[in-house]
Amino acid sequence: MEKATRKIIHVDMDAFYASVEQRDDPALRGRPVAVGGSRARGVVAAASYEARTFGVRSAMPSVTALRRCPDLIFVPPRFDVYRGVSQQIRAIFAHYTDAVEPLSLDEAYLDVSVDRHALGSAKAIAEAIRARIRADTGLTASAGVSYNKFIAKLASDQNKPDGLCVIPPAAGAAFVASLPVKRFHGVGPVTARRMEALGILTGADLRARSLAELHAHFGKAAPYLYGAARGIDERPVRSHRDAKSVGAERTFETNLSDPAALHAALARVADAAWVRIERSGMAGRTVTLKLRHADFRTITRARSQAGPITSAAHFLALGETLLAALLPVPDGVRLLGLTLSGIARGDAEPTQPLLL
Repeated sequence: MEKATRKIIHVDMDAFYASVEQRDDPALRGRPVAVGGSRARGVVAAASYEARTFGVRSAMPSVTALRRCPDLIFVPPRFDVYRGVSQQIRAIFAHYTDAVEPLSLDEAYLDVSVDRHALGSAKAIAEAIRARIRADTGLTASAGVSYNKFIAKLASDQNKPDGLCVIPPAAGAAFVASLPVKRFHGVGPVTARRMEALGILTGADLRARSLAELHAHFGKAAPYLYGAARGIDERPVRSHRDAKSVGAERTFETNLSDPAALHAALARVADAAWVRIERSGMAGRTVTLKLRHADFRTITRARSQAGPITSAAHFLALGETLLAALLPVPDGVRLLGLTLSGIARGDAEPTQPLLL
């Protein structure tokens, strides 16, 4: 018996935090806005599309963002407001399907293989959801519709902002082949650079490599990459999935050994991690530091608190304590990572560290 084809929608709000701020403050509309950070320090949590035209992106240091866009307006985040809007959006999802897998406050997978309201197609359901979001929240969302999660997520980014892209099963492999691998979910900047060095720039290049070759270069990620290059992804939409950890890590172009430079680098990593922690709406009580030596030896150290860690300053302070205990590192450090775990509450999927 032939397996039924899934109908998956990936919904991604357009510049969510910044769009909420522009919606609520007319003076910000049409202007370059960065949520989070400040003109002096910190990391951008989100950027409006006007700011993105200057190359401003989330997880970018504020000073870098300001260099790229001198007229950038920094706005403090209002996570309670964003969570409230996210709840409105999830109520809309629930009207169309019970199979909803949130990834963060502003994006989710939906399995609409069962057409609850007889709208006729997954595309029609996606259009209805986007229209309801606009009517109920005043915000726009982009959506990707396909037969698996990997392609649906790629498709949602294809026509942003306020766009819809449908990739049917017959077109999946060709669609993936045409895209740069750096757009693939799970391929961060470091992996993308390794692929580029191997001559793998597109999905077609990746598909030309054997599973054995991918294992040799990318280890346990090889099966995922091999399937993705062929438009294959069997992961189901999982409605209930407890988050285990959220974090960020950075690989340095030059190994660092100076304690001041290492603490400064850790502050950047902590800022980027906290953006994701706040975005996920989660709280945890354990901070884990990851440190990779110049010779690739990797060690981790963790510290737990009795209650949840609720501020970026507390999160960084625990990380700094863990780092200080490992100094000096005469041979140099090539990677630092900082992660929050022991999640007390959350509804996002287990998150790989953000690669800076």
